[in-house]
Amino acid sequence: MAVRERFEHDMKTVQEDLLDLCNKSISALEVSFKAFLNKDIDTALAVIDNDIHANRLEEMINDRVILLIAKQQPVATDLRRLMTIVKAASDMERVGDYAVNIAKETIRIGKDAFITNVDVLQEMCVKTISMLRQIVDAFIHENTSQAKEIAELDDQIDSLYGQAITHFMQLSSKQPENISQIMYLSFVSRYLERSADHATNIAEHLFYLVKGQHYELNN
Repeated sequence: MAVRERFEHDMKTVQEDLLDLCNKSISALEVSFKAFLNKDIDTALAVIDNDIHANRLEEMINDRVILLIAKQQPVATDLRRLMTIVKAASDMERVGDYAVNIAKETIRIGKDAFITNVDVLQEMCVKTISMLRQIVDAFIHENTSQAKEIAELDDQIDSLYGQAITHFMQLSSKQPENISQIMYLSFVSRYLERSADHATNIAEHLFYLVKGQHYELNN
């Protein structure tokens, strides 16, 4: 196999690994939030246990990229693509971590009834999952127009997060006896908001890959 053919083959393998990591992390977030709604402790525990697979996949991506850079000495465009893959993998691994964090809050709440309506959190989760799936599709097709829409969705998530935190702060003064669960619910909203931020980060990485310039999309 020629040097260039070998490089392209290895690059494709790394990209496939990234897609696998994306799918694992998004699925983990979706499953974890469903477990939160259903107070499904067993599923929450499974999300925590399964996180090791995403962690190992990110490590494998990093190792393969390092080997490609060391052995193939890629040109500027290829190097930019490899570095973008590493950054995107890091963002997606963090999404998986937030899925784990939500699972932990689920375990802390246990079977206790929610002390307040969690519709805002549900809306945040639906929009966040949508953002993540959209940015993965945009990344695959290198579609910057689609990536730009991510920033607009992130503004919606930020607005919902503000509503949620305001509500929880008001609730804490009215129901001080429930401060623990209020805090757990606040954390869940924060983890969803941060997951959406990572989708925006990947959109920015995509702009750098395609345009060769850095853009801040959530300003």
